[in-house]
Amino acid sequence: MNLDFHTHGKLAKYLPFSTEYTDWLLGEARQAGLDAICLTEHFNTKQFDELYGYIAAAGDPCGDAWVLGGLKVFPGMETDIAEGGHVLSVGPMDAIRELNRRLEPYKAKDRFLPFAALSKLLAEYPVLVGAGHPFREGGNIPQLPAELLERFDFLDLNGKDIAEDRERTLRLTNALGEQLGRPVVAGSDTHQAVQYGCIRTVFKEDFSTFGELSAQMKEGRYSIEIHPEASFRVRTAGLLKRSLKEIHALGGDYVSVLLSKGGESEPVLAAKRKAG
Repeated sequence: MNLDFHTHGKLAKYLPFSTEYTDWLLGEARQAGLDAICLTEHFNTKQFDELYGYIAAAGDPCGDAWVLGGLKVFPGMETDIAEGGHVLSVGPMDAIRELNRRLEPYKAKDRFLPFAALSKLLAEYPVLVGAGHPFREGGNIPQLPAELLERFDFLDLNGKDIAEDRERTLRLTNALGEQLGRPVVAGSDTHQAVQYGCIRTVFKEDFSTFGELSAQMKEGRYSIEIHPEASFRVRTAGLLKRSLKEIHALGGDYVSVLLSKGGESEPVLAAKRKAG
């Protein structure tokens, strides 16, 4: 099963949620050869709960996942911490949505929780906790005390960082994984579809629950595949993202511009028909 551990359902935090844009993303993920994604939207994105409510309404429940157009979507979230850095959490839909509501007082930059407090909150829920792109500039996760680092369940080998410096990202992330005895898994960190497939985690067996996911991670029943054109995909995605954001800033409808040509894939149309 091909899984992307780190994805987003919106183009940018401040932009309004668009069902059409999210449908396009999910359809393109399937077209890129993915069987499943972890939807780890930023905890302080605009309309977080509407996005996850839409996934629950439009998808078919399958274990802990929601299936849209043949793609399994596992709920998750990406949370900033006061020390600098991002923490991934993946778990049941109700848990993710409740956690997001409880984090409401801490969504402004000057109010971010320290990791000790955040990890204590996360421990109240059946979620797996990951260190998001731990060696990206501006993040300080590797400098956390050893007793806090032990609270991570996995590390994110991030497609964006692989594209920028493959050797450094592989070396440092794998070394920290070995130091902590934690699995290193892969996520694209995409906000738009061109970046899907730049890196992915390939599990030996299909699964639909977080218990099965955790077991396969701990037992190492997976491999990581990096696309030979990962850097090109990430750069192209960045250019498209900036262009679409500029269209919005100028008062245009970037979703209509994006979807105006070429039509939509059958997975996207199927998801729309189900959602009504």
